Amino acid sequence: MGAAAVDDGPTGVKAPDGGWSWVVLCGCFVITGFSYAFPKAVSVFFKELIREFGVGYSDTAWISSILLAMLYGTGPLCSVLVNRFGCRPVMMVGGLFASLGMILASFATSIIQIYLTTGVITGLGLALNFQPSLIMLNRYFDQKRPLANGLSAAGSPVFLCCLSPLGQVLQYNFGWRGGFLILGGMLLNCCACGALMRPLEPPKKPVDQEEPSSKVVEKMKPKKKLLDFTVFKDRGFLIYTIAASIMVLGLFVPPVFVVSYAKDLGYQDTKAAFLLSILGFIDIFARPTCGIIAGLKWVRPRCVYLFAFAMVFNGMTDLVGSMSVDYTHLVIFCIFFGISYGMVGALQFEVLMAIVGTEKFPSAIGLVLLMEAMAVLVGPPSAGKILDATHRYMFVFMVAGCEVTLSALVLAFGNFFCIKKKPEEPMKEVAASPAESEQLKKPDEEEKRPESITVDSIEVEQFLKEDTEKNGEVNTNPETCV
Repeated sequence: MGAAAVDDGPTGVKAPDGGWSWVVLCGCFVITGFSYAFPKAVSVFFKELIREFGVGYSDTAWISSILLAMLYGTGPLCSVLVNRFGCRPVMMVGGLFASLGMILASFATSIIQIYLTTGVITGLGLALNFQPSLIMLNRYFDQKRPLANGLSAAGSPVFLCCLSPLGQVLQYNFGWRGGFLILGGMLLNCCACGALMRPLEPPKKPVDQEEPSSKVVEKMKPKKKLLDFTVFKDRGFLIYTIAASIMVLGLFVPPVFVVSYAKDLGYQDTKAAFLLSILGFIDIFARPTCGIIAGLKWVRPRCVYLFAFAMVFNGMTDLVGSMSVDYTHLVIFCIFFGISYGMVGALQFEVLMAIVGTEKFPSAIGLVLLMEAMAVLVGPPSAGKILDATHRYMFVFMVAGCEVTLSALVLAFGNFFCIKKKPEEPMKEVAASPAESEQLKKPDEEEKRPESITVDSIEVEQFLKEDTEKNGEVNTNPETCV
């Protein structure tokens, strides 16, 4: 019950921005690391799975695809569960699912069983941890939220740099079954992180004074929707969702193909794989740094434009990197791509939090992730088809760069032309004439009034009907006189 209360957004609760908030941030760091790095790190076991079950590489690649699809596509389900039960119980159950999937996968006898255990069950468990962790981060941080988002997002590259070598060591010493079993045990840490997400409580007030009024407010308060679709009425949310969906089409393509790009240029496997290490190392420092910049007083109100700049930076990096002809060019590309990729990762959820606010964020993040799931499933396969048709990586990187750049233009121009303008008021305001304003004044009132008073015509008409006229003048009430 207590956890569900915090998700309703109690009016008396203020984000601490310190104290236990840093413990929550550590939990979010671990959850983000597992959620984003695990689908990539599990790929180190693919060769053993191919040998064990006699399947092709494309068959094993579906494991990572299903993991990502569950992570993104179950967003609305996570929103419903969080609004119904609260963040802490959902995260702890998610940790059990994530661990159970890997433990069951260690006993699998076919690739289909791997799909169902590692892909579906573990993917669902990671999703049930990832989205509530973002919601709790939004609850606990306000002034320092950009920095918190940057530090939390840094968990992805840090865990990727750790889990991939760890997976190779586990495979070498224990085989893929032992490695899956140990990784399943490690995923139980998600339960511990979920236990850290204790709900915020409103400040305590005197029972004699506040108890009756609080009961009245509780009765009058409408029942909270499990999934709030009214966020689609927000133009800012619509623009963000469209831009994010376009961005995801090309954002994940370069990290997938850069190693193959280097191999195509004739470089050794180890040297080509080192490019991802460079990208991840730069990404680790780019995300917190961008969070610090986004938290500056003169930058935070314009954070959406900083996010658009990060996307333009990323898209232009792809376009320039498509012309790489040797290893040095690819190293430079990975450095700049790591910076821009880290900026996007640090800002994407911060901007969404700023657009929809704390109350609607649980539903908004679920719907956004669902839209991005469709783009994630389309992006890399379509890039593979382009590569099969042209046999040139240049076109793959160029298409990815154009998609990310287009998303930045949609976000920036949509925000500037559609959000900055204030909508017209449904009720037109009329200025009272000098005679009417003089009539509304008391004859003996010496207090100075504004020369022109703006009032609602309907209120004036109702005022004139209800009050009686005396000696040709309206009998006014000082408390209602504007």
